[in-house]
Amino acid sequence: MQFETLNPVVQALLGTMFTWGVTALGAAVVFLARDISKRVLDTMLGFAAGVMIAASYWSLLAPAIDMSEHLGTWSFVPAAVGFVGGAVFLRLVDMFLPHLHLNAPMSEAEGVSVSWKRSTLLVVAITLHNIPEGLAVGVAFGAVAANIESATLAGAMALALGIGIQNFPEGMAVSVPLRREGMSRFKSFWYGQLSGMVEPIAGVIGAAAVFYARPILPYALAFAAGAMIFVTVEEVIPESQNSDNGDLATMGVIFGFTVMMTLDVALG
Repeated sequence: MQFETLNPVVQALLGTMFTWGVTALGAAVVFLARDISKRVLDTMLGFAAGVMIAASYWSLLAPAIDMSEHLGTWSFVPAAVGFVGGAVFLRLVDMFLPHLHLNAPMSEAEGVSVSWKRSTLLVVAITLHNIPEGLAVGVAFGAVAANIESATLAGAMALALGIGIQNFPEGMAVSVPLRREGMSRFKSFWYGQLSGMVEPIAGVIGAAAVFYARPILPYALAFAAGAMIFVTVEEVIPESQNSDNGDLATMGVIFGFTVMMTLDVALG
């Protein structure tokens, strides 16, 4: 059976299983080394941010606007509403869900107060950030099945590939600090890959929602874009810039943006 003949929900599941697998691959680095240079981590996080920014426009916002052209001068409304909605949703979750950003002390844990361990709070933070990525891939495959002219299977696959590539440093960003703090290799790997497990769930939900409720598609695409930009600006870029490697991280953003733009334009 060929991939293009599969149900869009199954396509989204397979696409996000790939992105989860790359997260696990990044987390598996702890089996090879106890620590990774902060310069390398910051550069790779910058790369991840660049991929997310480019994907938010070319794979999500631009198709959302194209789909709304029949609204005439109001064609920007679905994209604007969905984009703001995605960012506000992530902000609300960020306010209440207990989590801890990478390299932050326990005193800076966010959300409601709980007695969870540091490792659990770190995984929750990365898991929260992976929700919009899985949702974006799922919505992209759902858009193809809905026969949207501006949505192509190659474009959806390019998005899954781009998200997968940037998930590698995210997996490392969880497992390596845990290993550095003395956690066993297996536990560090387990928590690192666990953060990507939410992507297949979000992907299936996103694909099913837009496939069975086509009118919400432009809003859903823009929602995923807003959520991804919120994560990028609120966490990924600041984390990559919090040491003395700002220039390297910035070049990582540029390179990541270029790679994702090239993938989407060339394949989409």
